Amino acid sequence: MPLTATVPTTHGSRYLQQLCKHWSHKFDVDFDADKGEIGFPMGPIRMAAQPEALVVTLEPNADADVDRFKQVVADHLNRFAFREAPLSFDWR
Repeated sequence: MPLTATVPTTHGSRYLQQLCKHWSHKFDVDFDADKGEIGFPMGPIRMAAQPEALVVTLEPNADADVDRFKQVVADHLNRFAFREAPLSFDWR
């Protein structure tokens, strides 16, 4: 079951591009300024930049440690967002 967090930030495009570039040497990645997808081992990560938020959707594999998956993504995004970290992730 997918999990989605709407992360309040005006820098969503920047953060999604940084995360996609960061993981592009290890995983299949497809992105532009508005959306990105990462073929992460625990399941796909999809992101969409909005003017006031970054929408992050995780699609965990059946055997994925969901809490760890959420933490890995949040930790990485918080590193890129160090000026405004910690970001708020309201997973649903």
